[in-house]
Amino acid sequence: MHAVSHPEQNKSRSAADIDEFAFIERIRRKAGQRPSSAEALSSEATLSKGIGDDAAVIRQHDGRDTVITTDMLVEDVDFRREQTEPRLLGHKALAVSLSDIAAMGARPRWALMSIGVPQQIWDSDFVEELYEGIFELADRFDVKLIGGDLSLAPEKIVIDCAVLGECSTGNAIMRSGAKPGDRLYVTGSLGASAAGWRLLERGARLENKGEADSETRAVNELLLRNLRPEARVGWGLVMGRERLATAMIDLSDGLSSDLHHLCQESLVGAVVNAEQLPIDPLLIRVCGRRALDPLMLALHGGEDFELLCAIPPEKAARLPKKVDGVPISCIGEIKEATDGIQVAEGPRVWRLDAGGWEHFRREG
Repeated sequence: MHAVSHPEQNKSRSAADIDEFAFIERIRRKAGQRPSSAEALSSEATLSKGIGDDAAVIRQHDGRDTVITTDMLVEDVDFRREQTEPRLLGHKALAVSLSDIAAMGARPRWALMSIGVPQQIWDSDFVEELYEGIFELADRFDVKLIGGDLSLAPEKIVIDCAVLGECSTGNAIMRSGAKPGDRLYVTGSLGASAAGWRLLERGARLENKGEADSETRAVNELLLRNLRPEARVGWGLVMGRERLATAMIDLSDGLSSDLHHLCQESLVGAVVNAEQLPIDPLLIRVCGRRALDPLMLALHGGEDFELLCAIPPEKAARLPKKVDGVPISCIGEIKEATDGIQVAEGPRVWRLDAGGWEHFRREG
């Protein structure tokens, strides 16, 4: 992560002068300077965690915490209309926010969906099919849609999804609790979504599975990992209920970037063992013929939406082998901050820079 100077030194600087994460940190500091932020909520609740994690946490006075997150999908930035189907897009719009709630160790309860679409989209079946995808996923996790907004957009589709979840008081898992000696674990497998995105950009499209050969079915599955991601809600609930993880984050920007986020918040370093990374077998099978590097996609590819967890070694034995059929793998260890963030591949060790997704990345 880039260093951030004191806000007073940045009075004349615009958002264009810094990257998005430094800008978020500036807003976070400014918000933290506001007086009486806890009292402003109400006499019944206080703000336990604000800007800087996967979700905000509001501490209630009934033994429960409310966890709140929001995510936006913008056409031609986060998706392309010609590459996906409305039902899949609806699924993804909700799934990315469910993933943030899972990363806090909470149970998702309610959702609000705000959508802006051009007139020609409103006049088609697109919005209705989009909501079919939303409701299908919401029903799986017993999430209730309780509000939102519809608006005319001039050219591009914009979808914003807010999800509220719950956990027991104090059980929300932040990014900031990792300690040297904790083991690094990741759920599921890595790299398939990024591979799917690259295949979409090269012109690949979903084909009828019933008529497809094994190669086409493999490509279809990689495409679906990007177009229809799965939030690890079950694993999040286990981590929160059993208090297994000291820190957790979902892999939306990519393992390298999200590990940097976790380490920055926890003031620690880390080492990742490349040979232990659960690279998706489909990725290895398909990408060799398409000049895609499985290790680089696993390290830097975004939108896996797996959970990256720091777990003390004494709690590792309590980890289930699988939750909802999804395994978990130990991929490294938390180190002292002075050790930095590194990758070990046999005898070779190198610094792991944050190379994942960034909206406002500067070229050159």
